[in-house]
Amino acid sequence: MAKFHVLLADEKDRIQRLQQLFLDTGTSNVDTAEDGESALSKALALEYDIVLLGWTIPFLPAIEVCQLLKCMKTTPVILLNDDGNESDRLRGFEAGADDYILRPFNPQELLYRVQAILKRTKRESTPDYSIQKGTIILSPLYIDHPARRITVHNEELSLTPKEYELLRFFAINFGKTLTRDYILREVWGKEFEYDSLNH
Repeated sequence: MAKFHVLLADEKDRIQRLQQLFLDTGTSNVDTAEDGESALSKALALEYDIVLLGWTIPFLPAIEVCQLLKCMKTTPVILLNDDGNESDRLRGFEAGADDYILRPFNPQELLYRVQAILKRTKRESTPDYSIQKGTIILSPLYIDHPARRITVHNEELSLTPKEYELLRFFAINFGKTLTRDYILREVWGKEFEYDSLNH
């Protein structure tokens, strides 16, 4: 199997098992993340061939990571879940996932699915990027901040206020790897400070 650059975001013990699987097959450049914010930050800042997201990653749900990532990049995403709930699977594909795999799965099947996705996708060049008077253009993403309106391929997105702020924050910091604490402090602000004091 050809080598590729993969990002694994899942629970700690599962990350270790998946990481070993890819390393054992000769896959290089395996990066990991243990929460949604870190996964999204890395996926936006670096060029990965594929991203694998465990459904239950903390702090930012996998489905939101997938949706926000797909607004700005074409990186293939596979969602991994323990629950065969049909509504979850459909939500995953609606968020832009390229595949959805139920646990437990055969490791060889996962590798075959990754290989199949990589065969039919090609990494695109870095998108056009500009910020002008509150408007961010990160083709095909367009953020009109004065109007608080976001479109992708000229279709308006329906986001919660927090999802809007998070997507705008990552667009402003496109190409940068950001720490989880910095993301929470800048996007959640006082909410994050209050929560930290109570833990």
